[in-house]
Amino acid sequence: MSRKRRSYEAGHKPKFLVVIDETPECDRAVYFAARRAGRTNAGMLMLRVIETQDRAPQWLGVADIMRAEQREEADAMLARFAARANGIAGITPERIVREGDPATEITRLIDEDEDIAVLVLAAGDDKEGPGPLVTGLTKSAGSFPIPMAIVPGHLSDDDLDAMT
Repeated sequence: MSRKRRSYEAGHKPKFLVVIDETPECDRAVYFAARRAGRTNAGMLMLRVIETQDRAPQWLGVADIMRAEQREEADAMLARFAARANGIAGITPERIVREGDPATEITRLIDEDEDIAVLVLAAGDDKEGPGPLVTGLTKSAGSFPIPMAIVPGHLSDDDLDAMT
């Protein structure tokens, strides 16, 4: 069971959670969340999940190097999108990197941070569907602990400006 949301209580501020990945539509989620956060005086939290695979013990040294490289790449990606959010709405998002399964880490972070009010995802607009994260998370939408905003990947900045 998820913790009670306290986003609008004294001493708290609602946050839009955006999952950062390498998909082209990720920028649409960042744009939407930054605009909404800026217009509603909310915060923005960006999460990058590094997916881990089981590694054989004899490869631990290599695994440590790979993990460090993935962490550097994740930090750089978050920095780029944080700069983008700042340019869009003058906000400075919080940035978090986690390792594991994306759906599990998203749910865990929402449970840990009682100020997260909305999860913002972007849906791919190609024939393969909206993407694995959107597909997986929407299956549990009826019991998900917070609302999800799914931004169509084809919307332009102007389109999103008109809606946010």
